[in-house]
Amino acid sequence: MIDATPLRCLTPSGWTTARLRTDATGRVRRLDPTRDATARFALPGIPNTHSHAFQRAMAGLAEHQENVEDSFWTWRELMYRFAGKLDPDSLRDIATQLYAEMLEAGYTHVCEFHYLHHQPDGTPYADRAAMSRALIEAAEQAGIRMTLLPVLYMSGGFDGRALEPRQRRFGHALDDYLALLATLRRLQNDALRVGVALHSLRAVPQEVMPALLEALAGHDFPIHIHIAEQIAEVEQCIAARGARPVRWLLDNAPVDARWTLVHATHLSDGEISGIAASAACVSLCPTTEANLGDGLFPLRAFLDAGGRFSIGSDSHVSVSPVEELRWLEYGQRLATQRRNIASSARTPGVGQSLLRHTWQGGAQAAGLALGRLEEGAFADLIVLDPDAPALAGARDGEVPERFVFAGNRPLVSETFVGGRRVVAEGRHHQRETIARRYAKTLRRLLAD
Repeated sequence: MIDATPLRCLTPSGWTTARLRTDATGRVRRLDPTRDATARFALPGIPNTHSHAFQRAMAGLAEHQENVEDSFWTWRELMYRFAGKLDPDSLRDIATQLYAEMLEAGYTHVCEFHYLHHQPDGTPYADRAAMSRALIEAAEQAGIRMTLLPVLYMSGGFDGRALEPRQRRFGHALDDYLALLATLRRLQNDALRVGVALHSLRAVPQEVMPALLEALAGHDFPIHIHIAEQIAEVEQCIAARGARPVRWLLDNAPVDARWTLVHATHLSDGEISGIAASAACVSLCPTTEANLGDGLFPLRAFLDAGGRFSIGSDSHVSVSPVEELRWLEYGQRLATQRRNIASSARTPGVGQSLLRHTWQGGAQAAGLALGRLEEGAFADLIVLDPDAPALAGARDGEVPERFVFAGNRPLVSETFVGGRRVVAEGRHHQRETIARRYAKTLRRLLAD
C-alpha cells in the first residue's frame, strides 16, 4: 500500500521525504514527514496528452518503402487499411495492452484522441458510443486515468469534399456529434474526463466552427485539434482560407487555456507568440513526428515567448515519456548545434525543466489537476528503481536528469494511480493476461 511506503517525493516546493496518506477518493490526504533513509525517489505520474490507441498495433508495419517520397500521406494509406479492420472488441484489446505499457513506462493519464466511431462502412453501431465505451473499458481494466476526446470529423479536405469511403467511420453530423458528447459526459468520474477534439481545420468546415463553439459555450471541455503538422497542410490552408492554420485559428476561435494544439510543427514567428499569448497548450509528439518525417517544433523560441507544452505518444511507435522528452531535446540540439536547449535560468536542469513543463502542460491539456504531489492532488505517481545503476549515488537535483538522459533501462519500479499500485517491479499487475489477449487479437487482424 502506498500509505506505508516512505518516499523521497518531488513536490511543487521541492524534495521531501514523506509517507503519502490517501483518502477514499484516491487523493493525497497529507504527506507525513519521515527521516527514513530507505525512502525511494518518487515523481508525479506523467500525462500522455495525445494518443490514437489503435495505432499501437501498427507499430513497425509501415517501415518499408512504398514510394521514394514516403511521408505522412503515404503512411496514412496503411492506417486507413488497418483502421478498417477494427471493431469494439479488438479496439478494447489493443487499447488495454497500450495502456498497460504506458503505466509501466510512467504515464498515469492518457488523452485519447478518438475518431473510430462507426462500423467500417460508416454505419453507426446500435450503441453509437460502442467504440468510445471500448476505450473506457480498456482504461478501467489497465487502471489508467483518461481524458476521452471524441473527434469531430466532417470533410475530407479544405475544399469541403465529402469523406472518402475509408473515412466514413470517422464522420459525424454536428448534431450527432453533440449527442455523443452528451452521452459520454454522463459517464464521467474521477478516472474519466470527457473533452472535445476537432480532427483538423481541413476536417471541420469553416462554416461549422461557429456553431460548434456556440454549442460548447458555458462548458469546461478541454478542446484539442491537430494543426500545422505538415507543410502540405499549411499550404492548403493558405490557398483555401488565406492564412496559415494557426493564424486562422487564433483569428477565428476563442483560443485560450482550454485549447491544446497538437503538433503545431510549422509556425511563423507571429504564430509562436500568438499561441503563447493565448495561454493554449501545445502537445508535442517527437517520436511520431520523427517517424512520419513531419519536422521539428521551434521549442526554444516557443519557450522564450512563454509557451506551454505537454507530450504525447500519438501513433505509439514508442511508449516512453523518457524517449519523447529526450528526443524533444535532442532534435533541438541537432538543429541548433547547441546543448541544453530546454533549460532556463530558473530551472537549469534540462530533465527537470522538461518534466515540469510536461506536468503543468499535461494537467492543462487533460482538464484535470495532474502532475503534483501535494495535499488534495490525485495520488498518481511513479517510484523509481533504487537498484538501477543509472541512479547510483544520485542526489535530489540529479534525479530528473538521470531519469530522462541516463541510458535505456526502464527506471520505473512502481506506478500508482489514485493511490492504487498498478505496476510493481516494473510489471503491470495484469501484464500476462492482457498481452495474451492482445496477441490473439493482433494475429487475427493481420491474418485477414
